[in-house]
Amino acid sequence: MSKYCPKCRAKLKLSRIEEDKRLACPECHWVYYENPLPSSAALVRNEKGEVLLVKRGHEPGMGKWALPSGFIEIYETPEMACLRELKEETGLKGEIVRLVGVYSQKSLLYRNVLIIGYEVEARGNLSPGSDSLKAEFFPLDDLPDIPFSSHRKMIEDGVKKAD
Repeated sequence: MSKYCPKCRAKLKLSRIEEDKRLACPECHWVYYENPLPSSAALVRNEKGEVLLVKRGHEPGMGKWALPSGFIEIYETPEMACLRELKEETGLKGEIVRLVGVYSQKSLLYRNVLIIGYEVEARGNLSPGSDSLKAEFFPLDDLPDIPFSSHRKMIEDGVKKAD
């Protein structure tokens, strides 16, 4: 975050705006609204009902298991980002089946992440990509530790809706 206004370059000052303290420009009145970072995640199940997880290759959660997921680029829809991340992290192509839900996740790195989760039907050969160390399917009754509460809730919601 910059200390200066992106519009006029004046030094930002802490001000009370809309019942909250926010950084704002005293010159042009631009306000810095700190918003959650948007991301999307894919819930993929195979014919046995197992869930696809990836072992993360980057922080947050490096070396931990999670759903294929990532940040939405400025030019992407949430659905496009979901399918791109699935391909990058697992080598699989996919098709969106339905929206599972929208989740909020606290983050030490990003403060708050908004996750838009989709059930995805995937095809192709499973192979971990540049962002993941491993990719494999796990039975629902034997999932590894998943550090992200949003991903655990998405699996629970997705399985409940599908069954």
